[in-house]
Amino acid sequence: MASQSLSIITGDLEAQQAAANVDSAMSSVIVRTAPVVTVMVSSSLNTFTAEKRLDRGLTLAELKCKLELVVGSPASCMDLQLFSTDNAFIQDLDQDDALLGSYPVDNGCRIHVIDKSGTRAGEYEDLSKVEKYELSQEAYEKRSDSVRSFLKKNKLGKFNEEEAAEKSAEQQRKLEEDKLAAEAVTPGSRCEVRVVGQPTKRGTVMYVGLTDFKPGVWVGVKYDEPLGKHDGSVEGKRYFTCSPKYGAFVKPQFVVVGDFPEEDYGLDDEM
Repeated sequence: MASQSLSIITGDLEAQQAAANVDSAMSSVIVRTAPVVTVMVSSSLNTFTAEKRLDRGLTLAELKCKLELVVGSPASCMDLQLFSTDNAFIQDLDQDDALLGSYPVDNGCRIHVIDKSGTRAGEYEDLSKVEKYELSQEAYEKRSDSVRSFLKKNKLGKFNEEEAAEKSAEQQRKLEEDKLAAEAVTPGSRCEVRVVGQPTKRGTVMYVGLTDFKPGVWVGVKYDEPLGKHDGSVEGKRYFTCSPKYGAFVKPQFVVVGDFPEEDYGLDDEM
């Protein structure tokens, strides 16, 4: 019996020692997580969501203060809920003194803010209800602290009469140059477009004249190959018709009219 009792005591000691070893091993395990987590923030007040990087060391009370600027709800009127990455409800975040990192918050989770202030949903999204400050042209003209007043006082921009006159004269000079160069270019003529730094391209003149997209005289060309930018229509206005990517507009100075037949690449000799 004494031998049996000693065996039992020895077994108990070994079990206690094993348990102590497990506790020691567990106490030496350190779980490390990233100090910052990226989550989506939604609210009962609006329909949009915002992506935010949050410090896991924030208390929920501190988190609510940060979310005020995101959702527009006072921190004291917030209830927070945590949803998983697949939008499944996990739990309420209801301990203001608890750290965000003490909850199972992972990257891609969603924190939903429930507003208890009584504000109607969507109230902050309807801009038509926002009172706007309006100022008449007459009142604005009389202000001495406006941008217009500054430009006038310093004769800048359109209020610089000398500069405006020079700009107008320059535009007129360029227009005359365009018209002179365009006199030799007529619709239906074969041409080559020779722009410095670009390969020479052949085509047919389709349009010569002013355009709405840029000032000056422009020549519309239908290229023999799809080397253009459009089908003869620019910004919703059609100037001529061609296949997509065959049309382009160039300044008349770069257009040479002459006997320029379509290039023969010898494709007819191959089967």
